[in-house]
Amino acid sequence: MATLIEDRSLVLFQGDSITDSGRQRYESTSLGDGYALITAAWFSALYPTKKVSFLNRGISGNRVTDLVARWNEDCIALAPQYLSILIGVNDMWRRYDSNDPTSTEEFESNYRRLLDQTVKELNPKIILCEPFLLPVNEQQKSWRSDLDPKIEVVRRLASDYKTILVPLDTVFAEAAQQREPAYWLPDGVHTSPAGAALIAQTWLKALNAL
Repeated sequence: MATLIEDRSLVLFQGDSITDSGRQRYESTSLGDGYALITAAWFSALYPTKKVSFLNRGISGNRVTDLVARWNEDCIALAPQYLSILIGVNDMWRRYDSNDPTSTEEFESNYRRLLDQTVKELNPKIILCEPFLLPVNEQQKSWRSDLDPKIEVVRRLASDYKTILVPLDTVFAEAAQQREPAYWLPDGVHTSPAGAALIAQTWLKALNAL
């Protein structure tokens, strides 16, 4: 099956540190060293004649409310034809490390605000990626009670807005049956090279590129 990404398109990756992955702020085309780079590299090798461009505007520590605040500059102004969003783990994490929770309702409201603006002003093809967690210690097991409803929000939004859904939480849960969670996500959240490659593989499959 042919990939869903069309010739000469611009693909924008948006999100938090998992997307950011050390990208250089002074270099607008820097993709970092995580899944965004691996995804772009594999796609470019598989489809060299399509001349697709990739940008990364993930920022470490971001929650969905932070995306709202910078959306005009870091999304709308860039006018991507394909927009990939991976957000949500910090909306969960800040509850536990900073006593600064984001309710499921607030998460969904802000996410819908993002999507409404994007559809109205750009109407790109949207790819929503599930946030994910593989507990590597006993404490993190309780975090699922906060994250799971947010994952359900992302799935619901993908249905409501008719986007592509990249089922990363499901994929990591399955991967943890093959190797221990820390092999994929050393701290339960951030990816190892293998974890980043797994995201890239899952993303490309969702776009019929693999």
